[in-house]
Parts: sequence; structure tokens; C-alpha cells
Amino acid sequence: MDPILYWNDVALEANRVSHTNGKGEQTGPTLSSRALAIVHLAMYDAFVGAAQSGLSHYLTPKPAAGSPAAGSSADAAVAAAAHATLSHLFPSQKAFFDLKHAQAGLSGAGLQEGHQFGLEVAKNILDDRKDDPDATDDGYASSMAYGAHRPDPDNPEQGYHAPFYGAGSKLFAVTDRHELDDPPRPTDPVNPNDPASYISALRQVRGQGCAPELMGALPAGLPRRTPDQTVRGIYWGYDGASGLGTPPRMYNQIVRWVAENVPHPDNQDGEANTPEQNARLFALVNVAMADAGILAWDQKYIHDLWRPVVGIREHDESMGPAGMGNNAVDDDCDPFWLPLGAPLTNKMDKNFTPPFPAYPSGHATFGAAAFQITRLFYGVDRASTQDALFKDQDGNDKAFVSDELNGVNKDNKGTVRPKHARTFEDGLWRMIVQNGRSRVDLGVHWVFDAFALDNNGRPDLSQNVGGVPLGLTIAHDIFDTDMQTSEEGPRD
Repeated sequence: MDPILYWNDVALEANRVSHTNGKGEQTGPTLSSRALAIVHLAMYDAFVGAAQSGLSHYLTPKPAAGSPAAGSSADAAVAAAAHATLSHLFPSQKAFFDLKHAQAGLSGAGLQEGHQFGLEVAKNILDDRKDDPDATDDGYASSMAYGAHRPDPDNPEQGYHAPFYGAGSKLFAVTDRHELDDPPRPTDPVNPNDPASYISALRQVRGQGCAPELMGALPAGLPRRTPDQTVRGIYWGYDGASGLGTPPRMYNQIVRWVAENVPHPDNQDGEANTPEQNARLFALVNVAMADAGILAWDQKYIHDLWRPVVGIREHDESMGPAGMGNNAVDDDCDPFWLPLGAPLTNKMDKNFTPPFPAYPSGHATFGAAAFQITRLFYGVDRASTQDALFKDQDGNDKAFVSDELNGVNKDNKGTVRPKHARTFEDGLWRMIVQNGRSRVDLGVHWVFDAFALDNNGRPDLSQNVGGVPLGLTIAHDIFDTDMQTSEEGPRD
């Protein structure tokens, strides 16, 4: 049994349950990505030390951790590190972690030595992250300015998720606090013929992301959401949903399939990853997403751009708290517009717009960081817009079933959604793009929150605009430095 895959599965279940049991442990995209990084870094350092691997530690062991005794069990070290970090992060689920530890099948020599080393590694990682801020909005007030983010008017009590998290967290592994260029703004000159303009993005999401019951009231000429776009939007949801968890869980699920089925280029017999390779892969993936959470949220509250649900309703400058007198409402304003919304899966209530600014998209940043660093791990050229990482042994595109559309989970009216198997002919690169575009399908993001567009409406990644370029930059930075840190700990 591969101990990394075993405990990765346990960690993903912890993420799912934490968004279901009402305990509020490591919930939301920021804290869940942080938690998954802590667990996988502990497993990585435990494996590297106990197995006497040639890989470098993420954190140089402190004197208290010392070195594992000769013959220490790597499986026991990984199990102890995973169990300890999970129990600290998700205390309400400790009985489950105890059960999985008992079921891990640990045997052979060096169990005690490996166990003790794993506990020390877990303490080391947890101590390093003890000063991270939480995701509360205590002390935060929104701007009343035209174009600034405010709560979803259809869910006005939602508050603000993690306004101080990005700026207040030290980085896990990236070497710099990478920043984005300014997004298009509602105050920009109107240029409806430019796909990259603000007004073009507004018209796209107003039509494509509209609530179904309002589609009939859309002006002529606006795009209408197709059935495939509706499916695409829901498919990539995982908006902290009951029974599903957050996007980092879904991206880990996809990477798991790759890790279990795709030959590693360094394995001469065409074998899938060894435990050592999986320790490194899942550490890279989850550290990249943790830094994506930090940097995306830093940029979100710096740029403070409103979501479509406010931007479309208050596009005319006579609307909103800073409204100026006007008796002829702009045609691009719809004061009563609502989105399809982020799916409130397995609960009976309204869909919603997430409670934080739009730019950049967290989904786009997380997905690009996770999938690009996976592509780099398997030797895919970083500039390539296709890969073969999601094909089966016969060369056919692998179908992946999202938990949003697995034939079991329900929409916000209590109806079971059908099972949908989706393929990606350009591999993980296609996932990066679709994941980014999916948020427009739901009406919760502008397209430039994911990436700029060229004159043909295709992603223009030469511009430093949106979550996909930010996620790619994070992946390249961490992979190029192999997430190395100083003796004092990760870079600030």
C-alpha cells in the first residue's frame, strides 16, 4: 500500500466532512488549502527522513526532531505525521483518524522509531504555521465606492471571507509575492467590440450567467447559456458544498488518478509513481494551492472588484450607495439581475455568489497552480497547451466524474443531479481553461478574473491578468526551486 495515497484519501475525506458536519474546521478555500498543504508537507518530510530519501526536506529538522533512527519505518512515520496534523486541524474527526491509523496495516521493524519521528515532523510543521491568520472578517469594512466589492444582495448576511488572510500569511514556498496587473474596470471607456474590455465581459456574463427564471427578460443580442455551459459551471463548483468540500479537494482527486495511472518518466518499466514520487508530487500540488490561496486573496482585497451580481445591478451610476442623480438608466444595467449562482449542493436554499472580491478567481488560481505543477512534474513543456496526462492505457481520453454530478448529490431544490462523465482531450491544460471559464457560466465571475482574452475571444496568457496567469506563475516558481526553504523556515 502506498502510504501517501492512503493518507491523501483520508485528508480529502476530512475536507469533505468539515464542510458537512457544521463544526467549521478549516472551511472555505483559504483554510482548506492551507490544511491540505500542512498535512502533505508533514507526510513529505516524514517520508524523506525515515526512508533516507535523496530528496531534500521541506523544513530542515529542528534539533528536537533530530534524525530518525536507522531502520525507521517510513510507513509509520508518514502515518504518524498525517494523523497528528489531521487531528490538530480537524479535532472533531479524531475518531475517524484513529480508525484509519488502525486500518493502515502498519507492520514490520522500526514502527516505534518511525512513529516518533513522524510526530516530531508534524510538530515542526504545525509550529511553523502557528501564526497564520484566520479567515474571519473582524475589523473589516467594505468600500461604498462604485466598482468595489460588497455582499451578494441575494445573500446580504454573508459577510467577507478572509480579508486579512492573504496579506497576513507568510508564504509556503514561492519566492515572491507575485502580483497581477489591474483588471478592466467599470470606469473604463466603453468598447463593446473589444473582447478584453469591461463592457464586453459584462454583457457576456449578464447573458451567459443569468438565473434561469430571468433568461426571458434578457435583451436581444446577449449570449445565452447553453446546456453544456450549465453543466460545465456546476461540474467545477465545489464551492464549500455540503458533502463535497472545496475546489482543492476536487483538484487532488484528479491528480490522484494521474498518480495512480500515468507512468512516471523516470520509471524505466513504465510504472506509475513510487511512494517517494507521490510524496513529492502531492507536496508540490498542495503547497502550490496553499500559496495560490494566499496570493489570490491578497490580490482580491487589493483590487477589491465587485462581483457580477452587484456590477450588473449597479452598472448605472445612479444605482448603489454612491449613486448620482439620473433619470435614464444605462441599457447595460439591470437592477434586478441575478446569477445562476455557485451551487448550494445538498442544501435547500438559494444559490449564492461567494463572499469575497471577484479579481482574481480563486478557482482559476488554484486549478492552474495544481494542474500546471503536475504537468511540470511529469515533464510536460510549460508552454504547451496540451498534454496526455488524462488518457487511459489505450490512449483514450479518461472520463472523470465530478462529485457535483455523480448521480447522488442534490441541487438546492432537493433534486438528484444526473451522473455526468466528462473528458478532456487536451488533458490537464483543458482542465485549467475549462475550470476558469466555468465561473462565468455560473454568473459569479467576470471572464478576466480567469484570464484576458485576445481579439478572437480566446485566452491571452501573455497578459498578467487573472487567476490562471497567477496560478501558472506560482507553479513555475515552486517547481523551479523545488519548494526549498531556509533553515529558519519557509520564505516570508
